[in-house]
Amino acid sequence: MKRFLSLGAGVQSSTLALMIAHGELPPVDAAIFADTQWEPPKVYEWLNWLESEIQRLPHPFPVHRVSEGNLRADILTRRNTTNGRFAAVPWFILNPDGTKGMGRRQCTSEYKLKPLRKKMRQLVGLAKGQRSKGVVAEVWVGISTDEALRMKPSHDKWARNVWPLIDANMSRQDCLGWFSAKGYALPPKSSCIGCPFHGKAEWREIKADPALWADVLEVDAAIRHQSGSRGAQFMHPKRLPMDQIDFSTPEEKQIDMFNNECEGMCGV
Repeated sequence: MKRFLSLGAGVQSSTLALMIAHGELPPVDAAIFADTQWEPPKVYEWLNWLESEIQRLPHPFPVHRVSEGNLRADILTRRNTTNGRFAAVPWFILNPDGTKGMGRRQCTSEYKLKPLRKKMRQLVGLAKGQRSKGVVAEVWVGISTDEALRMKPSHDKWARNVWPLIDANMSRQDCLGWFSAKGYALPPKSSCIGCPFHGKAEWREIKADPALWADVLEVDAAIRHQSGSRGAQFMHPKRLPMDQIDFSTPEEKQIDMFNNECEGMCGV
């Protein structure tokens, strides 16, 4: 049976990757990073370093980068990865009658899970449409004890999800402690630049970078009245344009992205 690490390049999955490469966990056949092509530069810089460090350590393994397309470009052109119905991002909606809603969340399944599954099927030798007679892949997912509600079984009969950090009773703080004990810098949070589930601290960091902030403002304006939407769409839960949001006030309770159709793959 093949063993794969689902690598989101965030704190938890990066911890798993390095623990494996150090020999503190059993080996994997490969790690797979699903690239939405809309991550901030610091995530790609981290991933470059992580790949290099994995190869330097005693128990290296290949890291595959896969992608189903550029999420940002597809948002602006309203296309999806199969040129069919657009894979929706859960924008915050203000309807004409003043009621509020939220868009469907399909970006995770289309731009994260789909390319991961496709690559794993290729690596285990399953052709398109071919069925497996049983479980042929073990997928390691970087979910820690403080996020145990995100644990979900695989939708595929040929794969079984495993959560090594849960088994090791490690929280996100334990992962950060592991990094510190090894003398490593801490990983950045892995998420798309315009993810509607950012908290204020993340938005402040993005706003401090003129290029990233210009990116956000362009996409936020473009989604406002796209055809097919029930009402005006916004990137922020206040349902105001991003350049009208005050991020200097104390942190508010962030919407729980992981109880909103998330498959437990984003940002780990």
